[in-house]
Amino acid sequence: MLIDMQNITIQLHKELKSYIGSEVEFIPYYPGMSILASNLYKEQLKEILKHLEEENASNAKSFELYLDTVIVNMQTKIKKYKQSIYFNDENIKDIENQGYTIPFYIDEKKKVYVLLGLLSRKTVA
Repeated sequence: MLIDMQNITIQLHKELKSYIGSEVEFIPYYPGMSILASNLYKEQLKEILKHLEEENASNAKSFELYLDTVIVNMQTKIKKYKQSIYFNDENIKDIENQGYTIPFYIDEKKKVYVLLGLLSRKTVA
């Protein structure tokens, strides 16, 4: 399913606005972590894993484990990530990994990171 860049940007901005406005409570990626996952991120991850499982369950599991490793370690590699292509804000960066992009917001006041989405490079082709 191809989604245009404008629609993706709108969805990501809605997630950020929901977080900043405290309209929705974002849950920790893992309990006790300072990394939060938006509803959009969780929905996109679920869809990607479902698609990968249809092709090969082992590859889906490997993808999920590797993604978890990248996310859990993101705090130690924060300077490595570039400003997001979806936002004009230095506090929003992109993790690019295995053909996917994860835009995330750095909330310096609360000292948390918010995963806004999980986008395939194919999505915007």
